[in-house]
Amino acid sequence: MFKIIEQNNFVEVILLPYNYSFLSGKIREVFGSQEKFSIAMKISPTTLSKKLNGVVPWKQLEIDRACELLHLGHEYIPKLFFTL
Repeated sequence: MFKIIEQNNFVEVILLPYNYSFLSGKIREVFGSQEKFSIAMKISPTTLSKKLNGVVPWKQLEIDRACELLHLGHEYIPKLFFTL
């Protein structure tokens, strides 16, 4: 998600970071730790950390797998992955 600001003939694009706190809470609730969740996701703990900190984007298949592992329907995708 991004925000465009126009001022004095200049255009600035600002990336708005997603808030993954609901996702992080569900990970702790179901798996107890990010490390255990990363193993289930078949990604490294470092990669998971980067995704939760907005450094690396989530891929569609990863979003689907995360929902499956966390026992959440796809109706939770906006709250889990696209909250600003």
